[in-house]
Amino acid sequence: MKFGELKRKSVKETIAWFLATWWGSGCAPKAPGTVGSLCSLPLVLIGIFWGTELMLYVLALLFLLGWWAVGEVLKTQGAKDPGFVVIDETVGQLLSFVLVFQVGWTWYIPILGFILFRFFDIVKLWPASYFDRSVHNAFGVMMDDVIAGIYAALVLYGITFFI
Repeated sequence: MKFGELKRKSVKETIAWFLATWWGSGCAPKAPGTVGSLCSLPLVLIGIFWGTELMLYVLALLFLLGWWAVGEVLKTQGAKDPGFVVIDETVGQLLSFVLVFQVGWTWYIPILGFILFRFFDIVKLWPASYFDRSVHNAFGVMMDDVIAGIYAALVLYGITFFI
């Protein structure tokens, strides 16, 4: 889906669409969730250079903005979790790195974090599966990816002790 084809009527809705699609990355013709996750990786630099605390503030802000933006998008769409909505992937992907900013950063950390988050986002272990299947609102859309990000963060943190 192209961004110009998305239904929106006002400046507020347009802002919500830009956020929900993570600046249009969710409109990628194939694998929009993967593209959205990749397009969030530059924000990992916040954690690398300024630490976990600032990244947690950024994540909280993105979660709240995403919750609002997804809610606005869902008002105009029939789908419970449209594929082009990827702000949830952005939050989950960034969350997957929060435990490793302080343990040392190497070239493979972003690759492992990306792979782990995509794995947990696709598999949807409980309670992510609960939010995905049962909570059909903006909070549910955001939470299944937050949980995937938490799982990825825990595994990535564990891996850093063995590599």
